[in-house]
Amino acid sequence: MEKPVLVIMAAGMGSRYGGLKQIDPVDEQGHIIMDFSIYDAMAAGFEKIVFIIKKANEAAFKESIGNRVSKKVQVEYVFQELDKLPEGFTVPEGREKPFGTGHAILCCKEVLKGPFVVINADDYYGKHAYQAVYDYLTSHEDDEKYRYAMAGYALKNTLTENGHVARGICRTDAQGFLTGIDERTHIEKRGEQAVFTEDGGQTWEELSMDSTVSMNMWGFSNSILKELETGFTKFLKQDLPEHPMKAEYFLPFAVDALLKEDKASVQVLASLDKWYGVTYKEDKKLVVNAISQLKKQGLYPEDF
Repeated sequence: MEKPVLVIMAAGMGSRYGGLKQIDPVDEQGHIIMDFSIYDAMAAGFEKIVFIIKKANEAAFKESIGNRVSKKVQVEYVFQELDKLPEGFTVPEGREKPFGTGHAILCCKEVLKGPFVVINADDYYGKHAYQAVYDYLTSHEDDEKYRYAMAGYALKNTLTENGHVARGICRTDAQGFLTGIDERTHIEKRGEQAVFTEDGGQTWEELSMDSTVSMNMWGFSNSILKELETGFTKFLKQDLPEHPMKAEYFLPFAVDALLKEDKASVQVLASLDKWYGVTYKEDKKLVVNAISQLKKQGLYPEDF
């Protein structure tokens, strides 16, 4: 079995935050969130990183992190560009928005030969999740089903005080296998409660703070790539024509389709760690303080 590879989705610009937030330092040594992700991944056993970036950001990205990381671990770059489409399809005129996380992973099909783990560039996942997903992929192979995994977080450990967030609320069976994901695009923290709206704020419903959510940390066998290829072609034929400027092909949607077809199982690996991310500019101070505390606890050296 090939060793799992870590795939980092870093092509987004962070519309709510502004600027290339993936390369914004979070400590005095100039480390960014990705540095800590890669540190944790290497400790778990990963030996190769694939960065998904935009070609236009290549120089800034390499200067900020890529060149530094390549001295410690094998690095490869994949470019997510709008025109990276199957033969016979073209980009709708005026379209600038990327085609989504499913398309991002599909852009890696030439460089991924074995199992891999997917993460967001601007999310801090904690040490436990990397080890759990790595161990799962190195001890499970596809059989009558594709055997995938997902790191699950308690909703209370993923909220911000500074605005609303989108989260995939997970449904699981008694054995901890994923049965479905309900995408909630507007969740707010109100005191000790979490509420969401689906009608622009006219009505609100409460969510349990202990709900399991997906933060887009997935463990896949290589089989997902051919499924994404099929699904993306279907998306281009059916969904894109209806919403040519905004439709996106999301990774959770592809996984959900495979679950409904009973072609895959997804083991939800519960993480007790707190998730940190910079969704809004005001979140950065919280992340900086959290990293400082983690260093004081001895989880990370001052410099690495």
